[in-house]
Amino acid sequence: MNTLHFLVIGKNKEILDVLKRVIENNEGWTANVQTDENFCYEYIQQNKVDIVLLSSGLEDEFEEKIKIFCNGLDKEVKVIDHYGGGSGLLKNEVYSLFPNLRE
Repeated sequence: MNTLHFLVIGKNKEILDVLKRVIENNEGWTANVQTDENFCYEYIQQNKVDIVLLSSGLEDEFEEKIKIFCNGLDKEVKVIDHYGGGSGLLKNEVYSLFPNLRE
Protein backbone atom coordinates (compact mmCIF):
# COMPACT_ATOMS: atom_id res chain seq x y z
CA MET A 1 0.00 0.00 0.00
CA ASN A 2 1.66 3.22 -1.13
CA THR A 3 -0.83 5.74 0.22
CA LEU A 4 -3.37 5.42 3.01
CA HIS A 5 -6.54 7.38 2.25
CA PHE A 6 -8.68 8.59 5.15
CA LEU A 7 -12.18 10.02 5.16
CA VAL A 8 -12.58 11.87 8.46
CA ILE A 9 -16.20 12.49 9.44
CA GLY A 10 -17.29 14.70 12.31
CA LYS A 11 -19.09 17.86 13.32
CA ASN A 12 -16.41 19.96 15.03
CA LYS A 13 -14.47 21.87 12.34
CA GLU A 14 -11.52 22.67 14.64
CA ILE A 15 -11.09 19.02 15.63
CA LEU A 16 -11.40 17.92 12.01
CA ASP A 17 -8.68 20.39 10.98
CA VAL A 18 -6.37 19.02 13.69
CA LEU A 19 -7.06 15.43 12.64
CA LYS A 20 -6.32 16.26 9.00
CA ARG A 21 -3.02 17.87 10.01
CA VAL A 22 -2.06 14.93 12.27
CA ILE A 23 -2.92 12.37 9.59
CA GLU A 24 -1.08 14.18 6.83
CA ASN A 25 1.99 14.54 9.06
CA ASN A 26 2.59 10.86 8.30
CA GLU A 27 4.30 10.07 5.03
CA GLY A 28 1.88 8.52 2.56
CA TRP A 29 -1.27 9.35 4.55
CA THR A 30 -3.90 11.65 3.06
CA ALA A 31 -7.15 12.89 4.57
CA ASN A 32 -10.41 14.27 3.27
CA VAL A 33 -12.56 15.92 5.93
CA GLN A 34 -16.35 15.82 5.77
CA THR A 35 -19.15 17.18 7.96
CA ASP A 36 -22.03 16.23 5.65
CA GLU A 37 -23.10 12.74 6.68
CA ASN A 38 -25.25 12.21 3.59
CA PHE A 39 -22.41 13.00 1.20
CA CYS A 40 -20.09 10.46 2.87
CA TYR A 41 -21.75 7.44 1.28
CA GLU A 42 -21.30 8.81 -2.22
CA TYR A 43 -17.72 9.88 -1.48
CA ILE A 44 -16.78 6.40 -0.24
CA GLN A 45 -18.28 4.77 -3.33
CA GLN A 46 -16.57 7.10 -5.80
CA ASN A 47 -13.14 7.54 -4.20
CA LYS A 48 -10.31 5.47 -2.81
CA VAL A 49 -10.90 5.25 0.94
CA ASP A 50 -8.94 2.90 3.18
CA ILE A 51 -10.11 4.24 6.55
CA VAL A 52 -13.27 6.05 7.63
CA LEU A 53 -12.35 7.88 10.82
CA LEU A 54 -15.38 8.77 12.94
CA SER A 55 -14.77 11.85 15.05
CA SER A 56 -16.89 13.66 17.63
CA GLY A 57 -20.41 15.02 17.24
CA LEU A 58 -21.93 12.21 15.18
CA GLU A 59 -25.20 10.54 16.08
CA ASP A 60 -25.03 6.87 17.09
CA GLU A 61 -27.50 5.97 14.33
CA PHE A 62 -25.25 7.44 11.63
CA GLU A 63 -22.17 5.71 13.05
CA GLU A 64 -23.93 2.35 12.94
CA LYS A 65 -25.23 2.95 9.40
CA ILE A 66 -21.82 3.98 8.02
CA LYS A 67 -20.17 0.92 9.57
CA ILE A 68 -22.77 -1.39 8.01
CA PHE A 69 -22.38 0.42 4.68
CA CYS A 70 -18.56 0.06 4.70
CA ASN A 71 -18.76 -3.62 5.65
CA GLY A 72 -21.11 -4.25 2.73
CA LEU A 73 -18.85 -2.77 0.05
CA ASP A 74 -16.93 -4.82 -2.50
CA LYS A 75 -13.80 -2.89 -1.56
CA GLU A 76 -12.26 -3.09 1.89
CA VAL A 77 -12.86 0.05 3.95
CA LYS A 78 -11.97 -0.01 7.64
CA VAL A 79 -13.75 2.15 10.23
CA ILE A 80 -12.14 3.67 13.31
CA ASP A 81 -14.10 5.28 16.14
CA HIS A 82 -11.72 8.05 17.18
CA TYR A 83 -12.72 10.51 19.86
CA GLY A 84 -9.36 11.95 20.85
CA GLY A 85 -6.31 10.78 22.68
CA GLY A 86 -3.55 12.29 20.58
CA SER A 87 -1.53 11.32 17.56
CA GLY A 88 0.01 8.30 19.29
CA LEU A 89 -3.38 6.72 19.85
CA LEU A 90 -4.41 7.41 16.27
CA LYS A 91 -1.25 5.76 14.94
CA ASN A 92 -1.84 2.71 17.13
CA GLU A 93 -5.43 2.47 15.88
CA VAL A 94 -4.21 2.58 12.28
CA TYR A 95 -1.34 0.13 12.87
CA SER A 96 -3.72 -2.34 14.53
CA LEU A 97 -5.69 -2.40 11.25
CA PHE A 98 -2.61 -2.32 9.00
CA PRO A 99 0.23 -4.02 10.92
CA ASN A 100 2.38 -4.06 7.76
CA LEU A 101 2.70 -0.25 8.05
CA ARG A 102 4.36 -0.42 11.45
CA GLU A 103 7.86 0.98 11.36
